[in-house]
Amino acid sequence: MIDLHTHSLFSDGELLPSELIRRAEMIPCRAVAITDHADTSNLDWIVPRLVQVCRDLNVHWKVRAIAGIELTHVPPALISPLTLKARSLGAQVVLVHGETIVEPVVPGTNHQAIDAGVDILAHPGLISEEEVILARERGVFLEITSRQGHSLTNGHVARLAQKVGAPLLLNTDAHRIGDLISREMALKVALGAGLGTDEFETMMENSRKIISGLK
Repeated sequence: MIDLHTHSLFSDGELLPSELIRRAEMIPCRAVAITDHADTSNLDWIVPRLVQVCRDLNVHWKVRAIAGIELTHVPPALISPLTLKARSLGAQVVLVHGETIVEPVVPGTNHQAIDAGVDILAHPGLISEEEVILARERGVFLEITSRQGHSLTNGHVARLAQKVGAPLLLNTDAHRIGDLISREMALKVALGAGLGTDEFETMMENSRKIISGLK
């Protein structure tokens, strides 16, 4: 299992980065990105700390810890400059908190995130077909999630991605111990979204491609 969307107590998660990664290692996970929530108030505080702790953990543990960030509830016009800033600070994976139906995300967030070329658009809710096409063109991965609430639109996202050939990933958006899942459970989430086993394997390969391209 490769999980590219998790949270530590640097934002609203319950675990220290070290404990989060260690518990993920026991799932077992091959790689985990810590992608705490950020906006202009804390981006420059979180990213350097995640870069440092992931560097430290990668010396000692088998699971690969990846420093990321999730830009969350920011005005759409700020997504592009904050994406650039996050990368300059050392973020290896940049996510944007997409237009989930269970939170009041500003309309236009999905489009701006894709246009900014983020790595992953998390839980994009009732994303439009035009935006899914743009995601395919820009190489932005759309997320299928096991997270309660956000997962309500997995089927919609999967159907449109299948229709236009947009790339998908499967992540947990883990905030606590019980949110981490095994590969076997991930397959069940994919099947529940209307995807087949071949498409599940493609999602797993997409995750491997992302981490293989990281320094």
